[in-house]
Amino acid sequence: MPHKEESSSHQLEILELHPTFAAEVRGVDFEDLQPDLFDQIHAAITKYGVVKFPKTGLDDAGHVAFASRFGELDDVSPYTKLGKKHRLAFEQLFDVSNLLEDGSVAQLDSHRAAMNRGNSLFHVDSSFNPRRAGYSLLKAHELPPKGMGGATEYADTRTAFDELPEDLKTELLDKDYVACHSLYHSRKTAAPGFLTDIKPEDHFMSRHKLVQRHEPSGRMNLYIASHVHHIEGVPPEKSRQLIDTLYKHACQPKYIVAIDWNDNSDLILWDNTCVMHRAMGGTFEGKHVRDMRRATVHDGRV
Repeated sequence: MPHKEESSSHQLEILELHPTFAAEVRGVDFEDLQPDLFDQIHAAITKYGVVKFPKTGLDDAGHVAFASRFGELDDVSPYTKLGKKHRLAFEQLFDVSNLLEDGSVAQLDSHRAAMNRGNSLFHVDSSFNPRRAGYSLLKAHELPPKGMGGATEYADTRTAFDELPEDLKTELLDKDYVACHSLYHSRKTAAPGFLTDIKPEDHFMSRHKLVQRHEPSGRMNLYIASHVHHIEGVPPEKSRQLIDTLYKHACQPKYIVAIDWNDNSDLILWDNTCVMHRAMGGTFEGKHVRDMRRATVHDGRV
């Protein structure tokens, strides 16, 4: 059961949401966030991997400003330079809503809805890029009616690594595998009727170690995701078997927590280098607005 943990300064209230990770943090004054309070937030995200801040009151500018305190922000300019229109006022905010460019709700048979289905698979943000995401900060701007779904689930990939069978853990550490990630792969997996003419193998894939140390906490992490297409230097059958085994292991219910969105200014911060996440569907899809906006902090590691 969740329980409260008072911070040392008694300024923040931390409510644990799962036995091994994830917490809700209350008592943050985002208009006057002092360095010592930010240090407490940083300690919380290091320990828990996922932190929810309810009713932040942040607008888009405040969202970007808060995110920038964690490091250099990614932006949408690579996409807008190619001609894609951006619905939001800030390039540092990624549009992860169910809305079309004109603000209308994407219908279930639309291309937008099909591409969004990839977000329903457990993944880590931007692992398909050479410079992956470190922290993600997702804020609700407009939520669907309560009781219609739309929660976000998180998976604890540090504990998932800790609890692997010893022989498999030894293999992963000894082999030091490199996994190749592709956005096209996860999108085709989630919506096989779309992108039918695109073969992920014909396009760029990023390379990231399958097992790596989560530097802030010092714990080892299983860096697995639905974006993983294959493991470098491993025969295809063995590669697919290993990916499936690890992914299914990390997606077990005991490693997962679902976090609901209750207020239009709720914000969830998570560390992509120690958790996976996915968007959950609901009866709101195709009918009601779910306007979510994400700021993404580049991973600071070389």
